[in-house]
Amino acid sequence: MKAHLFAILAVATSLASAADPIPADHRINGFALGCQAYTFNKFTAFEAIEKTAASGAKVIEFYPGQKLSPDSPELKVHHDATPETVEKIKAKLKEHGLIAVAYGVVAFPKEEAGSRKVFEFAKTLGIKVINTESIDAIDTFEKLAKEYDIKVGIHEHPKREKDPNYKLWDPNFVLSLVKDRDPRIGACADTGHWMRSGLKPLDCVKILKGRIVSSHLKDLSEASLVGHDMPFGTGQSDIDAILKEYRAQGFAGPISIEYEYDWYESLPQVTKCVEFVRAWKP
Repeated sequence: MKAHLFAILAVATSLASAADPIPADHRINGFALGCQAYTFNKFTAFEAIEKTAASGAKVIEFYPGQKLSPDSPELKVHHDATPETVEKIKAKLKEHGLIAVAYGVVAFPKEEAGSRKVFEFAKTLGIKVINTESIDAIDTFEKLAKEYDIKVGIHEHPKREKDPNYKLWDPNFVLSLVKDRDPRIGACADTGHWMRSGLKPLDCVKILKGRIVSSHLKDLSEASLVGHDMPFGTGQSDIDAILKEYRAQGFAGPISIEYEYDWYESLPQVTKCVEFVRAWKP
């Protein structure tokens, strides 16, 4: 009986550890705000870590396939990476005072063993959310999300005029996918891609109330496919209203700045985005 009780307590402790929130000292104005490493995809992951730290952010979202470092371009940030490579990533994060909080956008296979690799990689790095568009594998990754206590966000790219079967741009469709699933399965709210689809980000955030598990936060110059990223508060996305809605919903992140403009010289603009959130008042 005692052994059984200890086993239950061990499982409970393990789950509590896996679900530990992002520490307060790695948040900005209450939000777990950082950079999606894709912002710095012209550079290596180590350089993305350096630039994220330089922006004032304390967390980072990795994406699969980025070269590791100038000294080891043959290695990549990937769920197939060797334990040695993962340790190098962890050491670099520690050196710059960052923690990895998200990973994506990643493809999940329906086959469990392949998807398990992604979760194992995330677990090793302490990642809280994996972002994907592999909705055909939702049964597989929902099972693993429960097992690992790691959230999965359904990401959306813009509407595709030549591909009417692509529906992830529509928050109502995403909601239909996640609303009856485990609470760990939700949406990755990409405000920029919603704008590129002709939608108002604030409306989309409200539609997905209670089911947002991560966000790619963007402020675009205009609501069209040619709209480009701008520092928060200077574009047409109404970042202030979105942050107020996030706060009202109790969503505190992970929120990734994914700045897809001025690729080689975007650090000053990204820094302004961080500073906007730091100075933001609800």
